[in-house]
Amino acid sequence: MRGCILTCRSNRWFHRDLSGLDAESLLKTRGVHGSFLARPSKKNVGDFSLSVRVDNTVTHIRIQNTGDYYDLYGGEKFATLSELVEYYTGNHGVLQDKDGTIIDLKYPLNCSDPTTERWYHGHLPGPNAERLLRERDDPGTFLVRESLSHPGSYVLSALTDEMCHSGRRVSHIKIIDHTLSAFQNDRYTVGGKDVFDSLVDLVDHFKRTGIEEISGTMVYLRQPYFSTRLNAADIDSRVKILDQKAVAKNGEGGDKSKAGFWEEFDALQKLDTKIKKSRDEGMRPENKSKNRYKNILPFDETRVILQDRDPHVVGSDYINANYVKNKMCEIGPQKVYIACQGCLATTVNDFWQMVWQEESHVIVMTTREVEKGRNKCVPYWPDPGASKEFGSYVVMSRRERDASDYKVRVLELAPLDKSGAVREIWQYQYLSWPDHGVPVEPGGVLSFLTEVNFRQQAFHDTGPMIIHCSAGIGRTGTIVVIDMLIETISSKGVDCDIDIQKCIQMVREQRSGMVQTEAQYRFIYLAVKQHIESEEAKSKARMVRVTLAGGLRETDTEYGNLSIQHRHQMASRKSSK
Repeated sequence: MRGCILTCRSNRWFHRDLSGLDAESLLKTRGVHGSFLARPSKKNVGDFSLSVRVDNTVTHIRIQNTGDYYDLYGGEKFATLSELVEYYTGNHGVLQDKDGTIIDLKYPLNCSDPTTERWYHGHLPGPNAERLLRERDDPGTFLVRESLSHPGSYVLSALTDEMCHSGRRVSHIKIIDHTLSAFQNDRYTVGGKDVFDSLVDLVDHFKRTGIEEISGTMVYLRQPYFSTRLNAADIDSRVKILDQKAVAKNGEGGDKSKAGFWEEFDALQKLDTKIKKSRDEGMRPENKSKNRYKNILPFDETRVILQDRDPHVVGSDYINANYVKNKMCEIGPQKVYIACQGCLATTVNDFWQMVWQEESHVIVMTTREVEKGRNKCVPYWPDPGASKEFGSYVVMSRRERDASDYKVRVLELAPLDKSGAVREIWQYQYLSWPDHGVPVEPGGVLSFLTEVNFRQQAFHDTGPMIIHCSAGIGRTGTIVVIDMLIETISSKGVDCDIDIQKCIQMVREQRSGMVQTEAQYRFIYLAVKQHIESEEAKSKARMVRVTLAGGLRETDTEYGNLSIQHRHQMASRKSSK
């Protein structure tokens, strides 16, 4: 059993391009009783299916991905697909068919992905690979991609020192997926006597020795090009590339959802298996009633610990919340957030204790109280003009204001024993997030975050911003990552390097499952893209104002027959649209 669990954590039981019929055939020909695999759902995009061999038949179990959690349509709820599979492989006898047959997940049927290394770009056309490598302009930069002209083979693309009319020459070296026999694993070669068991072995070897082309020219592999890194100012091009990949792959008869952003998000999901952190406090019997979802728990390492609680009462200091730091900012203090689940009736008092002890003044709520008849968060504030006691604190609702996409509540918080001064709390509830998926465009969220950050900065020496949805990982993670990336760009400039995948990985190491769906992942890209466009427009406007203020008589403009006039002469002009 121990060996099975270790194998499951490799995530190779996930087959990205497998239909239900293919899964049945694979399990019947290669599997045994208890063999299983997971795959994307063909019927419901975004959901998944768990295919399990039971004796000589195959059972398919639907896995729901709500955007907040994964479950088996009513089963236990989990932050990640990996955690769901690990749970059911470690708890035999839990799953039953309709006729009472026990369904055990014993042996993962692994897929044959060539590698999970970040220099592997999958479906990337040659011209796009050349453009990416030339933009880096660092000889020896390389990547590996699928061969579009020879399915089953791969291409090693590397930037050389040689110059051509388009810039530095890019060498494309075919890697042949060389099957020695039907009973041996795939092996790889670029020709010649050297044959390797994996793409990783091949790349590592030629990083040491270089590759000699037919012409005798040596091609060196010095540094990999990671597909998720980009210059923030070039995000528009990256989004177009990822979307073009989706269109191209769809045009070849594939599934549009399985290209571009899907590939990056899929790679991110596989990294979850490397996060090994305890969640013992959330698993204590005394704390089970404090968790909205049984298996979505805070890491012990970063959990918020409630202060001034009786140390003799086990679990009294527990709340389902984590500190999340923006570790991408090397200069200045790191911005800290608190990501937490939506309040339960049993946790409202603890929530206000957390707000008080952390000296927080801004709360961001990204869900409605009830969505599609399901309770997402217990209202933890009183009606306008009223006050209500929550444990050791009293909360007064001073006023509310409705904006286009959100509601603002101004509250006052004070201890009942009057041991501290009354504090003003601003709660922002975003109301335009759809029940499923993400907002159509990111403008509303960006405006919302601008308002939220303006209020956060208005309080001097304030504590962390508190952000929650229902589970505190899906929408919450999306908002946190967008805000972190905007902060990074604001501090480093629009030409700084960003890595959206790495940013999400960083926050997931502080709270499990942050950013739940491919749609949320893509939405982050689009939000950053729109922010960059807005910043560049502001920058151009500032440059014009600086030029005019400096009294320059003439400068190059968009139209060659125009000249910039003096400031007082520009007052009556209207900007063209």
